This record gives sequence, C-alpha cells and structure tokens, in this order.
Amino acid sequence: MTDERITLEVGRIVKSHGLRGQVIVDLWTDRDERLAPATVLETPRGPMTVKTAARHQERWLVQFAGVSTREEADALRGVVLSAEPLDDDDAIWIHELFNAVVVDQHGATLGTVVDVEANPASDLLVLTNGALIPLTFVVDVTPNELITVDIPDGLLE
Repeated sequence: MTDERITLEVGRIVKSHGLRGQVIVDLWTDRDERLAPATVLETPRGPMTVKTAARHQERWLVQFAGVSTREEADALRGVVLSAEPLDDDDAIWIHELFNAVVVDQHGATLGTVVDVEANPASDLLVLTNGALIPLTFVVDVTPNELITVDIPDGLLE
C-alpha cells in the first residue's frame, strides 16, 4: 500500500529579484501562511524551505534556504510551489469540488463539477453541461461527492 499525499499548487516562482537569491512569487492562495518562515514547499526539483517572505506589490518577495545568488534564483523561474492542504473545516478547498455532483436547494441535480474558474467576484463551479455557479451559493460540500447550492431563481436560465 502506498502513502499518497495530496498536495495543492499554491504558487509559482516568477523571476529572480536582486543579486542575493531572492525571487518573486505569484501566490495563488489567500493563505499568506503558505510563505511563513520555515515553511517547506514541494517542487518538481525537491522541497524548498522559506527563509523570508514579504509582500511586493501584488506578489511576494521570497528568500528560500540554499538560494543565495541571482544565478540560483534565475534557475527557479517558472517552478510551481505545492503544499499539503491546511486543516480548516470552514474553508472550501478547490480540490474537494472536482467530480462532485451539484444539487440545488430543492434536490434537483444540476450537473457534475469539471472545473473551477477564477472570477473576481466569486470563483465559479463549471458543470458538465456548461452551467456556471458562483461559489458564494455553495451551502454544503461532501468532498468530491456532493455539493449543495442555494441558487436564486433564474440563475441557470
């Protein structure tokens, strides 16, 4: 039996910054603790430990342990950062939405989630039939099985 860990993509290294090995990170989550000092992030190149991190415009300026030159930082351009899911019962995690059947407040089946689309107002569930449902209408989630939504009349017409 293999021990399969779930990891979520939480960001990407965009480019190097300065001469001392710092990088600009595009963080894909609103959970800033993903870049707290001593946090270990998984990458295709192996684990990387956050040494320091600070907001930099709309992104983050990050120093990883063992990266101390511009050349080392340049080599990390495009590397995707992953981490294990956080333990937060109040959060809706995107990986728990895929393949779930969506039912409305009346018990009618609306479709199955095939994607989640980013949207400034609210991320959208994309269903097999092409319907889009804002996450703000999600009432309950049984991970990867069932999502109950309370949608206003006419939303899907």
